[in-house]
Amino acid sequence: MNPEDLVREHTVYACVMGSRAFGLATEGSDTDRRGVFLAPAPLFWHFEKPPTHVDGPAEEQFSWELERFCLLALRSNPNVLECLHSPLVEHVDDTGRELLALREAFLSRRTHATFVRYAIGQRRKLEADVRQYGAPRWKHAMHLLRLLGSSRDLLRTGRLVIDAGEQREPLLAVKRGEVSWAEVERRMNRLGEEADAALARSPLPDEPDSARVEDFVIRVRRASALGG
Repeated sequence: MNPEDLVREHTVYACVMGSRAFGLATEGSDTDRRGVFLAPAPLFWHFEKPPTHVDGPAEEQFSWELERFCLLALRSNPNVLECLHSPLVEHVDDTGRELLALREAFLSRRTHATFVRYAIGQRRKLEADVRQYGAPRWKHAMHLLRLLGSSRDLLRTGRLVIDAGEQREPLLAVKRGEVSWAEVERRMNRLGEEADAALARSPLPDEPDSARVEDFVIRVRRASALGG
């Protein structure tokens, strides 16, 4: 089966991500679409397995096969976890609704380490831009600040909220280059320290509920194999 047909015909969940989901869209913002498809079980019986992810068929569209998506979410991949919390859902079927019902099963204190690693990598890129060009890519700086704030609040509350809310205007000021890089660094450092402090008292469990997620994947695979 053509990979793009897997997305067209077997998507169980699709949403909009990026600035539109974060409440940071401005005129001309792209519409980033993300989704999850369930490859029919018989495709796994061939030597050539179905893809774990697919680019397209639309521009700015990316989808994961259900099992790959769940594994990444259990590993607290920031981009994948945030997809489950998008306020802009474009499609969801019964399997997708089950997936969304598992959102809390994926969350754990592991998010601290994975979000921090991701943030460090992104910050190094921004620092390289400052050394080379004298300024960072302000849009990327804005998104990193949003992610750091979201990570801190997740550790504090046990809930992942991706909308910038009252931070919209301060973040957009960063995107417009109205905030100095020194101040952006100060904010990043403060958010990181606050996330570190929240870890010890976090209501999140130490580990995600892998057994519950695995049971879900097995059930939907079995139903697919039986033609359900």
